[in-house]
Amino acid sequence: MKTMKLPKEQRDQVIQRIQQYFEEERDETIGDLAADGVFDFFMSHLAPIVYNQALSDSRHLVRQQMSSLEEDLYALEYQIKQTR
Repeated sequence: MKTMKLPKEQRDQVIQRIQQYFEEERDETIGDLAADGVFDFFMSHLAPIVYNQALSDSRHLVRQQMSSLEEDLYALEYQIKQTR
């Protein structure tokens, strides 16, 4: 899978949030480099799982929509009366 790249502004925000999390939840102060390492770890290990789940959810939604569309199309068909 191709590595996901975030714009610098988003990456900086995530790194800031990681630092904030460590400060508030663990009472630890970590620097930019450590937070960047945490971010890279999760992006390489968690992102593919989330990505695959999003694809699975999308496939499920598309199947539902196609089924509904197919039902709507059948409802539009003219009923042909058989005469004998």
